Amino acid sequence: MDFFENIALAIAGLKANKMRTMLTMLGIIIGIASVIAIMTVGTSLTNSVTSSMQEMGANNITVSLQEKSEEDRNGLMGQMNQARGMFGGGSDDSNTTTQPEQSDYITDEMVTTLREVYGSEMQAVSITESVGSGKVRDGRLYANVSVTGTNDEYVDVNNLDMLQGRYLNQKDILGTKDVAVVSDKLIANIFGKEDPLGKEIKIHVGKEIYTYTVVGVYQYQTNNLMPTTVSEEDISTDLYIPVSSAKLITGSGDGYQYFTILTVGGTNADAFMQEVDGFFDKYYARNQTFGATASSMESLVDQVDSMMNTMSLAISLIAGISLLVGGIGVMNILLVSITERTKEIGTRKALGATNGSIRIQFITEAVIICLIGGAIGIVAGIFLGMLGANILGYDASASAGSIFLALGFSMLIGIFFGYYPANKAAKMDPIEALRYE
Repeated sequence: MDFFENIALAIAGLKANKMRTMLTMLGIIIGIASVIAIMTVGTSLTNSVTSSMQEMGANNITVSLQEKSEEDRNGLMGQMNQARGMFGGGSDDSNTTTQPEQSDYITDEMVTTLREVYGSEMQAVSITESVGSGKVRDGRLYANVSVTGTNDEYVDVNNLDMLQGRYLNQKDILGTKDVAVVSDKLIANIFGKEDPLGKEIKIHVGKEIYTYTVVGVYQYQTNNLMPTTVSEEDISTDLYIPVSSAKLITGSGDGYQYFTILTVGGTNADAFMQEVDGFFDKYYARNQTFGATASSMESLVDQVDSMMNTMSLAISLIAGISLLVGGIGVMNILLVSITERTKEIGTRKALGATNGSIRIQFITEAVIICLIGGAIGIVAGIFLGMLGANILGYDASASAGSIFLALGFSMLIGIFFGYYPANKAAKMDPIEALRYE
């Protein structure tokens, strides 16, 4: 008996007991649907989180001050004490502080030299100085803001979408001008439909009030990683002023604790990070307390992606337990079917059917049950997964890999749980089978 005859015979056997076949398939359908739905929601969530992190600058490199480890400090102190000993100097038992001093800061000279050395790999550099939270007030109208001083390249590194006017430029920074770039949310709260460009706003930070002129408006973007339940009127948005003006307010003096590099497309972020680390090691080699370290969100994105995939897989394996229940159901229905068709099996064996052909016939029947149930489960799983993803607010994205895996798993379940009943049918004695009532 050839392959297609086996399929035809198996389908005819299933059609003879439609209700029983459907109930048998139900376990497979539920198991496959659960796995596909979970994988779809998991893939959608992973893609959404990864996309949000990419928008935040996954390939950007942040250089920041970092306190040196005890081992690094001890090594440096040993070298310095040895040098003092050679020249008759005494030991220095200075205490380590966790707060950087002015001499520890990253200077403009360092950043300029970095640009000169690695200009081909650097598209822009973002420098910021946090002033703090405050409010923009106009009578009874208000808008919550987070005041941040930036340089002119901040707009490129952070992908700000300018709706009106312009962003801060070099003249604003060098002239320490009182100009500001605000969000469209702030404009809606303070100015309504009135043109805000050139208008003055009063920023209340603590007990101080600062007056700035609006030169640009950017579009506020919701952060998918940190959703908020605050009303539209109370949302706090970033208000950008020249970094030089911010330093006057904070009194932090020259230098920076951190800055961000936007790399040129195609740059190997990991390799470039190591080069930047080596560059700053030269400047901080004799600094006992602090060093400048480069880091990237790319490795964090990979870790989050791996964690999300592992979590989805673990939950899918738990849901896959129902597939074992479905497989046992397939085995049970085949045992019942073999008992009902004992005479048919006896007749086929008496006419010359081999044990192998009988075995293949019933294994084929089990595989078809599982494949049909798997196909229905895949459709149901994709639908439920997309529905769940949309309810959670993520773009639905079904995993092609999980679909093929589910189909393959369905086939394996059919073969595994169908083998025992099929083998039992193949080993029947034809005489005893023909006598069966």
